[in-house]
Amino acid sequence: MTKTGGCMCGAVRFSAENVPENSGACHCEMCRRWTGSALLGVTVPADGVTWDGAGNIATLQSSPWAARSWCSKCGSALYYRVTAEGDFSKTIEMPIGLFDDPNGFTMTNEIYIDHKPDSFAYAGTDRAVLTRAQTLEKFGVTLDETQNERPQE
Repeated sequence: MTKTGGCMCGAVRFSAENVPENSGACHCEMCRRWTGSALLGVTVPADGVTWDGAGNIATLQSSPWAARSWCSKCGSALYYRVTAEGDFSKTIEMPIGLFDDPNGFTMTNEIYIDHKPDSFAYAGTDRAVLTRAQTLEKFGVTLDETQNERPQE
């Protein structure tokens, strides 16, 4: 399906094609700090998104394998993108709240489930869950226990 949306102030708008009905939640520390909660997002093909106001998009390489982008005017989180080579680099994860019509999504997965605060609870249990280790393996990322996933200063 095609969906439209934008940031809080309207400086960035988009039209996204091939938006699936499946959505997920990420409980990693960076997503929680970036969104103020878990990232409730939907994975869309990066080449299927048309941006208006792209000059207002700021980006941070937030880990060795991924970047996060936001509106430089209002700070709305816009998307998470895997920058490491592979199939995941062809998609972006967009927060559901950006869509003009955020209805019709079904949560089918939660990642970093072992980092989920005990105050977060979602209805239903019919979804896949991955721990931090399982998520990193899925993305083809290897970290030893001493490496930090946060951006280096």
